[in-house]
Amino acid sequence: MKSLGLALIGNCSIGALVDHQANISWACFPRFDGDPMFCALLKETDDFGYFCVDLADCERTEQHYLENTAILVTSLYDYHGGAIEVTDFAPRFNQHGRTFRPMMLVRQLRRLSGSPRITLRLRPAQDNGAARATVTWGSNHIRYVTPSLTLRLTTNASLTAIMQETSFFLEDTVTLLLGPDETVNEPCDEIGRRFLEASTQYWRQWVRNLAIPFEWQAAVIRAAITLKLNAFDDTGAIIAAMTTSIPEAAGSKRNWDYRYCWLRDGYFVVNALNRLGATRTMERYLAYIVNIAADARGGPLQPVYGIDGRAELPESEVQALPGYRGMGPVRIGNLAYRQVQHDVYGSAILAATHIFFDQRLTRRGDDALFRQLETLGEQARRCHDQPDAGLWELRGSARVHTFSAVMCWVACDRLARISRQLGFIDRTSYWCAQAQEIHDTISRRAWNETRNCFVSTFDGDAMDASLLLLVELGFLEASDPRFASTVEAVENDLRRGDFIFRYVEKDDFGAPENAFLVCTFWYVNALATLQRRDEARALFEKLLACRNQHGLLAEHIDPSSGEQWGNFVQTYSMVGLINAAMRLSIRWDQAF
Repeated sequence: MKSLGLALIGNCSIGALVDHQANISWACFPRFDGDPMFCALLKETDDFGYFCVDLADCERTEQHYLENTAILVTSLYDYHGGAIEVTDFAPRFNQHGRTFRPMMLVRQLRRLSGSPRITLRLRPAQDNGAARATVTWGSNHIRYVTPSLTLRLTTNASLTAIMQETSFFLEDTVTLLLGPDETVNEPCDEIGRRFLEASTQYWRQWVRNLAIPFEWQAAVIRAAITLKLNAFDDTGAIIAAMTTSIPEAAGSKRNWDYRYCWLRDGYFVVNALNRLGATRTMERYLAYIVNIAADARGGPLQPVYGIDGRAELPESEVQALPGYRGMGPVRIGNLAYRQVQHDVYGSAILAATHIFFDQRLTRRGDDALFRQLETLGEQARRCHDQPDAGLWELRGSARVHTFSAVMCWVACDRLARISRQLGFIDRTSYWCAQAQEIHDTISRRAWNETRNCFVSTFDGDAMDASLLLLVELGFLEASDPRFASTVEAVENDLRRGDFIFRYVEKDDFGAPENAFLVCTFWYVNALATLQRRDEARALFEKLLACRNQHGLLAEHIDPSSGEQWGNFVQTYSMVGLINAAMRLSIRWDQAF
């Protein structure tokens, strides 16, 4: 049965998911939101849509990442003492003054012992799983042709054995380069060796520059690499997850395409990486945000855009793919782009705020950028008390959501801070006044006297987990008793076992069945804020135990079984891990 016990490899141009037997079951080409030429994760049959390495009489497997890299090693052992090692990665390294990150997957197969007999099955799909790619070949390569793209496999293995899927004994080492339809002018084993060495060096240097906490270092490093892999270097966009349509719960029909850039998610990702000292991803994302805002020309922002910045993401159901464990539908595109979500203005301005204060950044904020951000602030000012779909993207109703209003306050508050930094006294006064007015409105209409807490909507009485962020966003002081009473209400209403649900009210699809993982990380941080550190640390350790064997998290978790659900790998969840670890870890100067 398919599971999310998968590893992620990639290079910020493409990404792929690999299972414990070294089978590539998900990868899109030529980029994250492209055609899933490897789509077995969403298929029930094994006719095509994967890249498998089958070891005859395989008895067991072992799998790990090379330390501090995005390079995966799978060892396969047969019953007869034979063993092979499969090294999978997408090349990424610095070359000729720029980052080399081709649309390529590299697979190196090496004999470890005995006489292992293997079969290579490379069966890319086309048109969202509707058919197999057409196959042609040359003297040292095989071409997999689709109407929109051709992939070329260059290898020193037998082409006949690959095309006919006949078994052969692995004598030494085989290299497989699957990438653009371009001639390879060097021996492929030499290219594979060189790319592996350079990519290993790149990732270890990148990790070496991270400012990680003293505790939980391996978990934080893996989370940071994972976030980096979800950033599309070409435009700076950050996708929410690599996959589409992994259901939030079994049979729930809550199946969405997450291969796009939500402004809210993007902010949380770059903020987490910035805390670790990885500023380059933030700079690229800021460029993406600025271009989005410029295209909006002072009009409203959407909550989500394509990784190329396109505004329209029409949603359709794919008939050729039955879905994860047969639990369709499989959706391509996301109608959330049509929704009204007022928190986007705060998300965009929060991300851009760094550029005015962080002296490490190459580009610094200036008057022109500030004026551009002011147009977003005006949108926030106008809509802070208007109904929207909220951050949970309710499709069937619109209300005035507290989180959206708070993020509109954030937009005005940060503009006041930026204008003060720039020395604009009149604009500082203006934005301070707007922020105060919104703050007063939220304090009056989102506070429920009967329940003695903030609630999820104006004049309502229900809770949602985003209220746990009131201190982190600066809306309340940590010592404010209203925060403690709000956290208590979240505990009473939303906690199920060790997990916090995002909300428990019925929505368009009924009552939520599984917990949204990042909400429990928010709760951990809230406990730490309230000086309940022992509780926070204990719960954080339980959350770490929920990761799969590679240290990765999906979007949701079944509170009873601990099984992960939802799109994978979920950036929100990995951000939660990083932020909680940094909040809870002892300082380096306290460790010795």
